[in-house]
Amino acid sequence: MLPDRPHTALSGGTWAGLPRPLRAGGGTGGRGRTPPRGRGRSTAARCCAARVRARRLVSQPKRCGPQAWTELLMSSCHRSWFFRVTLAAASLLRREQRARPLAARPAPRPRSQALGTCNITELYSDFVVHEIGKDGRISHLDDLSVPVDEEDPSEDVFTVLTAEEKQRLEELQLFKNKETSVAIEVVEDTKEKRTVIHQAIKSLYPGLETKTEDREGKKYIVAYHAAGQKALAKVRTAADPRKHSWPKSRGSYCHFVLYKENKDTMDAINVLSKYLRVKPNIFSYMGTKDKRAITVQEIAVLKITAQRLAHLNKCLMNFKLGNFSYQKSPLKLGELQGNHFTVVLRNITGTDDQVQHAMNSLKEIGFINYYGMQRFGTTAVPTYQVGRAILQNSWAEVMDLILKPRSGAEKGYLVKCREEWAKTKDPAAALRKLPVKRCVEGQLLRGLSKYGMKNIVSAFGIIPRNNRLMYIHSYQSYVWNNMVSKRIEEYGLKPVPGDLVLKGATATYIEEEDVHNYSIHDVVMPLPGFDVIYPKHKISEAYREMLTADNLDIDNMRHKIRDYSLSGAYRKIVIRPQNVSWEVVAYDDPKIPLFNTDVDNLEGKPPPVFASEGKYRALKMDFSLPPSTYATMAIREVLKMDTSIKKQTQLNTTWLR
Repeated sequence: MLPDRPHTALSGGTWAGLPRPLRAGGGTGGRGRTPPRGRGRSTAARCCAARVRARRLVSQPKRCGPQAWTELLMSSCHRSWFFRVTLAAASLLRREQRARPLAARPAPRPRSQALGTCNITELYSDFVVHEIGKDGRISHLDDLSVPVDEEDPSEDVFTVLTAEEKQRLEELQLFKNKETSVAIEVVEDTKEKRTVIHQAIKSLYPGLETKTEDREGKKYIVAYHAAGQKALAKVRTAADPRKHSWPKSRGSYCHFVLYKENKDTMDAINVLSKYLRVKPNIFSYMGTKDKRAITVQEIAVLKITAQRLAHLNKCLMNFKLGNFSYQKSPLKLGELQGNHFTVVLRNITGTDDQVQHAMNSLKEIGFINYYGMQRFGTTAVPTYQVGRAILQNSWAEVMDLILKPRSGAEKGYLVKCREEWAKTKDPAAALRKLPVKRCVEGQLLRGLSKYGMKNIVSAFGIIPRNNRLMYIHSYQSYVWNNMVSKRIEEYGLKPVPGDLVLKGATATYIEEEDVHNYSIHDVVMPLPGFDVIYPKHKISEAYREMLTADNLDIDNMRHKIRDYSLSGAYRKIVIRPQNVSWEVVAYDDPKIPLFNTDVDNLEGKPPPVFASEGKYRALKMDFSLPPSTYATMAIREVLKMDTSIKKQTQLNTTWLR
């Protein structure tokens, strides 16, 4: 997925490439299947050869160059040998360094200085993302007021019903009991009070109608289904509320800015839909945001009033909704122009000169536009493996990869579910182990229960389309990362004849006579698909070899299931961030916020004041990136260090201790 160590720094001048990129978090090279030489040998033979090379390297380190070390570390030898060789090498280097006079030691190259160690987003509040909308404006939550609309019901609709009445109405709405209607007594019988109750039921419980009845001298509001369960299903899934309940003069979509903490976009949408009692598919957005951050983005929802949305601010934690407006159109994926990031790197150990140099390099040169680790999932089974199995039509493997037990930290109920599946292969039994059925595993098990083990394709189809396509796109990203590593290793950081550049939306080749008209920032590489062209140099053959090794035909990327056909796309290989700024601040408390969020500003909190000296130092960075570009890769370039989750967990644990 990514080179395993920070040798990808652009500011170092030349590309310190490897024969094959190492996977982040792993110890094997390329796709982790075979050593560079002797492909046909058995595992025992390869391990034996690796041990011989290890002994030679440890006993005669000066006679073996970096290539030999690289090949050893990339070989599929036993993990204990990997660690023994690594430790032996480090020990030898340390002894040699101590034995040499200080003046004889090579000075570090000034263009490849790193910032030393630091803690990357130890607090999720140290990583803030603001969406850049299609009009180029950065989204901010700065207004919680609700647009005035005479046709909106009064605020009383949210308080007029008791908790018990709300429970009964919800069960009636969802057909969870045998009642055909719910009667609510009007205690203070006035026309105004009856009107508020009617409005509360109709606005809070779509699909229910109301009428007023006299019973034994008392007034009751009776809620009922006007046209049965099918009509309710139409209202709730097609997002087509009663026509008379939405003013014609008002836009059908309520747009709002969503501020959320430590939740990804899909989780946030699920929470909002649960509290509003609507289906998630009536929400739209321009891009998804990751979990471990504070994010601010625009959302649109069909025929839900700003009043109802604003009421959620009183009952949801780590969410804030505001900047409401009514529009005629929803939002579409990909419409955003990018994202603006504010990132704090705490406890940095580099000098001010190193910070200045690293940030100037990021601003002027940029970074390799790798897909970040989150693209490939955070569990022991990377998402690209599932995507590859889908493209191969290996549906039994798809099912196994998603449901089989795996190493690493997981929620307890998921572990029990996987164990049950491995033991019984009974989808219904495994599903009973899951209290939360909306996860991918729960949806697949529900599909297998419904369609049977012989119809995995239909069972997999129960998973929402965007989630299914995530696996395919992950495989494309995996291929792209590997090919870009090969491209830069082969040709460096300059355009060469046969490279691709975009003219409008069309990719064209760089000809020999035009090379001087382009820079590395213009060069693009294709994500594999049926509607792209490939470079006219060695990397074209590398694409073919990689897909062939994965039993895929690069000349036929159409799948018999249309959703899984890959059209492909183009992506720049080096990105230069915009609006880059930074400052180094000193602080004493490792938990103190180092900048104000939008909510802090709304609450009138003063910005933090920093002393000239402190126990720790932090680098605060601001920069903007285009869509589908990963801030973690920009940080990786600044730090010249591994930014994987595993590495940062180790750093944070050590520091806190």
